[in-house]
Amino acid sequence: MAQAIKNQTENNLLNHSSMWRRTSCTLAIIFSASLILNALDHEHLLNSTWSGQVDAIEFNRDILPIFENSCTVCHGPAIQEAGLRLDTEIAVLVGGISGHTFIPGESEESLLVKHLLGQNVPQMPFNETPLPPKTIALIRSWIDSSKLTSFKTTTSSENASHWAYVKPERPPLPEVHTTDWARNPIDRFVLSTLEGENLSPSPEASSATLLRRLTLDLTGLPPTVQELDAFLADSSPTAYEATVERLLASPHYGERWARPWLDLARYADTDGYEKDLPRTIWKYRDWVIKAFNDEMSFKQFTIEQIAGDMLPNPTIDQQIATGFHRNTLSNKEGGVDDEEARWETLVDRVNTTASVWLGSTIACAQCHTHKFDPFSHEEYYKLLAFFNNVDYEIEIPDGLAQGESWVVEPELTLPTSEQAIQRQVISEELDRLRNTLETNTPELDTAQYIWESEVNQADNTWTILTPIEHKSEGGATLTRLRDDSILASGLNPEADTYTITATTEFRGITGIRLELLEDTSLPANGPGRDEEGNFFLSKFDVLIAPIGSPRLSTTLSFTDVMTNDWQAGYEVTRALREAQEAGGWALSEKGSKTQGTTQSVFLPTSPFGFDVGTHITVRLAHNMKRASRNIGRFRLSITTDGDPTTIVQVPISLHSTLKTPLANRTTKEASELASVHRTLTPLLQPIRDRIQILETRLVDLEIPTAMIIRERELDDRPSARMRFRGTFTLPGRKVFADVPNVLHPFPDGQELNRLGLAHWLVDDDNPLVGRVTVNRLWENLFGRGLVETSEDFGTEGATPTHQNLLDWLAVEFVEGNWSPKKILRTIVTSSTYRQDSRGHEALQNRDPYNLLLARGPRFRVEAEMVRDIALSVSGLLNRKIGGPSVHPYQPDGVWNRPYSDDQWIMSDGIDRYRRGLYTFVRRTAPYPSMTTFDAPSREFTQARRINTNTPLQALTTLNDPVFFEAAQHLAARIFRETDPRATIAARIRHAFRLVLSREPNHNELNALTQFYRQELARLDSNLVSAGHIVSGGPNPGLSTTELAAWTMLSNVMLNLDETITKE
Repeated sequence: MAQAIKNQTENNLLNHSSMWRRTSCTLAIIFSASLILNALDHEHLLNSTWSGQVDAIEFNRDILPIFENSCTVCHGPAIQEAGLRLDTEIAVLVGGISGHTFIPGESEESLLVKHLLGQNVPQMPFNETPLPPKTIALIRSWIDSSKLTSFKTTTSSENASHWAYVKPERPPLPEVHTTDWARNPIDRFVLSTLEGENLSPSPEASSATLLRRLTLDLTGLPPTVQELDAFLADSSPTAYEATVERLLASPHYGERWARPWLDLARYADTDGYEKDLPRTIWKYRDWVIKAFNDEMSFKQFTIEQIAGDMLPNPTIDQQIATGFHRNTLSNKEGGVDDEEARWETLVDRVNTTASVWLGSTIACAQCHTHKFDPFSHEEYYKLLAFFNNVDYEIEIPDGLAQGESWVVEPELTLPTSEQAIQRQVISEELDRLRNTLETNTPELDTAQYIWESEVNQADNTWTILTPIEHKSEGGATLTRLRDDSILASGLNPEADTYTITATTEFRGITGIRLELLEDTSLPANGPGRDEEGNFFLSKFDVLIAPIGSPRLSTTLSFTDVMTNDWQAGYEVTRALREAQEAGGWALSEKGSKTQGTTQSVFLPTSPFGFDVGTHITVRLAHNMKRASRNIGRFRLSITTDGDPTTIVQVPISLHSTLKTPLANRTTKEASELASVHRTLTPLLQPIRDRIQILETRLVDLEIPTAMIIRERELDDRPSARMRFRGTFTLPGRKVFADVPNVLHPFPDGQELNRLGLAHWLVDDDNPLVGRVTVNRLWENLFGRGLVETSEDFGTEGATPTHQNLLDWLAVEFVEGNWSPKKILRTIVTSSTYRQDSRGHEALQNRDPYNLLLARGPRFRVEAEMVRDIALSVSGLLNRKIGGPSVHPYQPDGVWNRPYSDDQWIMSDGIDRYRRGLYTFVRRTAPYPSMTTFDAPSREFTQARRINTNTPLQALTTLNDPVFFEAAQHLAARIFRETDPRATIAARIRHAFRLVLSREPNHNELNALTQFYRQELARLDSNLVSAGHIVSGGPNPGLSTTELAAWTMLSNVMLNLDETITKE
């Protein structure tokens, strides 16, 4: 059967080769391998686990996996050959067009069995290797013991019989022969399976190995040498249990277990999408750490994150907890529909909630009723309605272009007592000054009248340039019109550069104006040539030369540019920088409409103009590829005015107001124009200067904030409109908040709102949440969950390898006050956990993935832990807990993005040596070494990380500055902590104890001694190389070559497979 499944998988991959070619080779290999291995794993269980247990057979646990592996491709929910479905117990009983597949209690007469045995043609599985006799015997035993008597028609509700949708009950502990080995109930379940396979558990791991495994699992850090010595010296029978309690009480316990939760919470320090602006949400991360350390029950942990704001008199911490659902992506791109952007966050909140608490891939139901799991299209939007009453506003933050806005949800400011006092003093003075700024006086009225006249007359100070030559590099037709403007027509290439030449006799030129003009020949009347009348100006260049002397041409430099319209992220200043495909100037949505003339004034570094006259060449580059966003109509002018920016001081939206007589202006128009004047008039400059100083002081206080969720007042149940095929622009009928029918009912006494949903999720009757949660805890300790697909407990997910154990843990968790720490304590004190991870060859061949749990866990640690181990053993680790995210070493260029000015500014001092948990997470440019070791970008929730092994990982630990600096400090530490007269061997032993928590064996000691001597000899003859190796690191008093040789040996130690592996 395994070969049949393998062949089928390979055939499927070949049949879908066009799809696979669009993915990376590595992904294809990994995924196809996982399919094959899953199949082999399932077959092994089917052929071994259930022998002799006829009286305990369950369809969903024992029989359905057989059908899923061999039958449901042709007889499942998608395809029903001969009208037959084999994906639910009732469906199997009903049968197809040939009649009932079996008669309960009479397997010999069952059509199903006859086709499986080949007694009826065709034998099943069709064109595949027949099922093994043992598997058929299991199916026959199920039929003979079946109590089903009803031949009703199947319905979607029958998916409720899927094992994961049935509330777990505490199973009885199985009888075992080797009772001495079992320390707790976990061992009884595991041992029962092993004895059924005629296998024995592995011996207990060594004390040193156990301590390292336990310390990594519970704190995410390796044990210190002092902790190792104390543990090895403690011969008391409770030494191990005492160590477990010490580690569970460590403040680093919260850091270690916060990390997988932050993957689920999609925690990141930026918004994501194109702009990926930074956000302040680290208070939520610190709340998670504290919740784990305080042993908050998972029930309360859930309620506070889903609806902490709705609790009676919520505390600051309970409000911070709601940051769980503020970790969504936030789309602040120009031109985005604000309501659609908000809708996308609601969709993410539904999908994340279902994945985290229900282990369900409910996202399919956004577009249609789920094909495999019992979640309907309507139920999806009923869940979404719970989140549709979250408070939000559509705002135009400071600095955003006209016509642009963002969805803004609430934030808490969290000053210290000292910051609060300082803020109050500053805020009171700011309020007084702003009131003064807005107070009307006769002097201001007079000044505004004069200013309006100057602005209206400003156009008269400009001289239009008459083009003498104009050309398009992309093939567009440029035509000079009577007003000396240039109109583009004809071909509209994806990218284009216009070159305009003109001459002037003026000297002392102080500004060049670019006007963007409307024209009926342009889309939406222009001024651009894209479908919305917009454009994308990547670069504005000007060359000047004396008339008649082209060889003396120079490029004009500019100090600044001002405009009366721009799109957020596409400010006009970008047109002065290096031309890029994705950088430049574009108009806001309103600015690209017919509301007036958009103008930009470019200010040269100094006035220019030659005595003999000046030849001016202007180049307008449009480099946004595949966009055809070129300017459609424009005009160039120059001025010698002392203040050339007057003409762009008034926003484009107020141009008509400026020309409207005072008596004819509306109150709003008059107020808006007065506000513009107050930002410019010299009369108020001292007040504006003082306001700027005070606002700077407020920023300098660095008062932390927290992104939170807040419920709006509502008279009725939360509701939402369904979306046809999940499309926002295709709304359907309204539905009200409710939960899926397949799961437990909504709790009595709870309102159908977000707080009620939180209580429903952690209701004792929820069949999923307990299983899902303990499975993740198990997965983090063993590398694989009892259900491998920890993100999917549905019918397409993996079958539990030990369902009774999973159910026992789930019931223990719920009945034990929902305590993760209690479950972890139970697991790590079990004999199952304490086994040696080195299985004998026969066991490795029989159970390569340790599905039977006949040996201890062994796998590479997660990305953050790889870094933390290096920093810890080298002595560099800063163990501070909590606080803002930090910026450790990062390769140059990772943050060089055209849409953002943000720079990776490395943190000062010891902050760069914080644990990986605190590294700043930018979604569009994740920290490279973390990504190399499979850390996610945190754009969406991720239930498990898939470990990969690539050459790039070794290159990272060899060459990344963090790891090489750790090697330098480890070398110095080895010397500081050993006797000055110690031998090479003694120092290598100490290095092993620091890095691996054990002594080296004879071969390891000889190999590293030889390596050290070879390096020392090499570096003695290459002092320059030795100097580079030790540069910037500490020196405990060694020669350069000795220290360099020890640094290289330390580098080897940090790159051992065992160093980054939990044994």
